[in-house]
Amino acid sequence: MPNKIMHGQWQEVEEELAADIATGRFAKGAPLPKEAELMKRFGVGRHSVRRAIAQLQSRGLVQIEHGKGTFVDDGRLNYRLSERTRFSQNLLEQGREPFGKAIKERVIVAPRRVAEALRLPPEERVYHIVRVEYADEEPINFSNAFFPVRRFPGFDKARREGRPVSAILAHYGVTDYIRLRTDFIVRLPTKEEARQLGQSEAQPVLHQKKVDVDMKGTPVSYSESVWAGERVQFSIDNTSQLLNSLAQNSS
Repeated sequence: MPNKIMHGQWQEVEEELAADIATGRFAKGAPLPKEAELMKRFGVGRHSVRRAIAQLQSRGLVQIEHGKGTFVDDGRLNYRLSERTRFSQNLLEQGREPFGKAIKERVIVAPRRVAEALRLPPEERVYHIVRVEYADEEPINFSNAFFPVRRFPGFDKARREGRPVSAILAHYGVTDYIRLRTDFIVRLPTKEEARQLGQSEAQPVLHQKKVDVDMKGTPVSYSESVWAGERVQFSIDNTSQLLNSLAQNSS
């Protein structure tokens, strides 16, 4: 093809590729052609191709996997993990609508693993909340969360009133909290987990265990969640640590 793209070369490459994605010429998860092929197709240089691809990535249309290539976004939720991970904020920033539904809420004696994670004495009671979380009405997370009853009396009532966790914790003086630890394993779901997530028992899930603590390091919650493996991908976000380091170095 002759080099007919003179003004705004990369924008035209971007828009044509975006149209190819929208019409299904490049299916979800499929690789885009190599740089050399795109340069030949559009009659442009490497810089124009790379800038167009970068813009497609910023629009959420493609994903760049270094060493592998560029792939059409497969529709997975990109769930960012940071020291202040918040479910609703994570989804809203990506234009996804968060929604949660409680399956079970009760007060129980903390199982040993829960008591250890929350640093509670034996026989201490906890609120046990079972929920399914959705992104745009699609189930992505089935969780079991635990909160100390002694520290947060009435927590379950506040949840049934629809108040968010952050607001409830703030009522008890926990105005900020951070993620102390997150662990993941990949496994097959139980029959109940698969049912709640609306997926096959043959599809793997990501099993997450996490502990949140207040700014004094005291645990405020422990949870175990399973995520639909084909609908979510996780990324580690250390932006806050970088900004704190830059602020300290400049002071």
